[in-house]
Amino acid sequence: MPKIKDLSLAEAGRLKVEFAEQHMPALMRVRQDFEKAKPLKGIMIAACLHVTKETAVLAKTLAAGSAEVALCGSNPLSTQDDVAAYLAKEGIDVFAWHGVTTEEYYWCINQALATGPNILIDDGADLISTAIKENKLEGIICGLEETTTGVIRFKAMERDKALKLPIIAVNNAKTKMLLDNIIGTGQSTLDGILRATNILLAGKTFVVAGYGNCGKGLAKRAEGMGCKVVITETDPIKALQAFYDGYSVMGMDEAAKTGDIFVTVTGNRDVIKGRHIEKMKSGAIIANSGHFNVEINTEELSSLSAGKRTLRPNLEEYRLKTGKIIYLLAEGRLVNLAAAEGHPSEIMQTSFCNQALCVKHAAQNRGRLEKKVYDVPHEIDRHVAELALASYGVKTDILTQEQKKYLESWEHGT
Repeated sequence: MPKIKDLSLAEAGRLKVEFAEQHMPALMRVRQDFEKAKPLKGIMIAACLHVTKETAVLAKTLAAGSAEVALCGSNPLSTQDDVAAYLAKEGIDVFAWHGVTTEEYYWCINQALATGPNILIDDGADLISTAIKENKLEGIICGLEETTTGVIRFKAMERDKALKLPIIAVNNAKTKMLLDNIIGTGQSTLDGILRATNILLAGKTFVVAGYGNCGKGLAKRAEGMGCKVVITETDPIKALQAFYDGYSVMGMDEAAKTGDIFVTVTGNRDVIKGRHIEKMKSGAIIANSGHFNVEINTEELSSLSAGKRTLRPNLEEYRLKTGKIIYLLAEGRLVNLAAAEGHPSEIMQTSFCNQALCVKHAAQNRGRLEKKVYDVPHEIDRHVAELALASYGVKTDILTQEQKKYLESWEHGT
């Protein structure tokens, strides 16, 4: 039986999902194809994803392909309770509600695994890691991972020979990484900061910790809002790119002295520590947009503080023993999903097209995939781009046979 907060919220959830469907035409095209071909008949799917209106469109698309779907939340603060109620009413086994404890979070994961899935869809690797650790792998064909953080975890497992099932790194699809990570994270992170604080961004010094794809998108959009952007990095190549992109680049110890807003997007832990917080100006705002709530050391923040209070949803004021005030957003969890609604539907349609088509690919290749991390097949990635372009009415050039032959040959010179 599903476990959600309140089934009476289903109507409000339905309206949200309908709005999302209107803005995810590429995924709706996949749904139409699934409804006709029924490629997932006999497949049971367990998914650990942010329970948002966009995820609901994916779940309904998988169900349209004749899959049975169980869903749990991938973050304690990202579940939209009205969407969860709507999906439960639509026959999806949902185990998610906003504000779950750590114990409840893993209870939900285990409930999803107890449905006997064949394919696992993950966002951060907690679902699949739990299945591996607790040896709940019977009948599982493949796992799919949505995030950079999760892919890093699975590649580490593969390296250590601890990976017990095939994994498709959906995160690494170009149509996911370039759109979801760069454009989506940039916009939704600012959305979360503004909903939590309603501050003016123009004129602020905005420190972005990490210049991967997510950091690049966030820096660009903060700059577009009139911020002075500072990048901190540990990778010299990424730091060099940030420098050539026109940003100030420095270590966090130095950036801490000048920043007004700090956002971590590294996928690593202890990016902002107590020693950095001690150097920050009074009134500094710190937030995280990396998957796990380990990038800001909140324990050290608490130990430096004489007290704290909640000023508004997702905005906590910490008064340091020195008298300075530091603001923490969304408990240091994903600010774009805890304080806002995550990425826009138009962005998530490409990510979820990849998810749906990779589920189909995994089902069709049952028993033929090795226990390693696979990239999304190029033909799927390309097809998703074509679907997205078609939904906007955009046409591209087509290579002639002579051009194809030229690109595939080595004989032609100057």
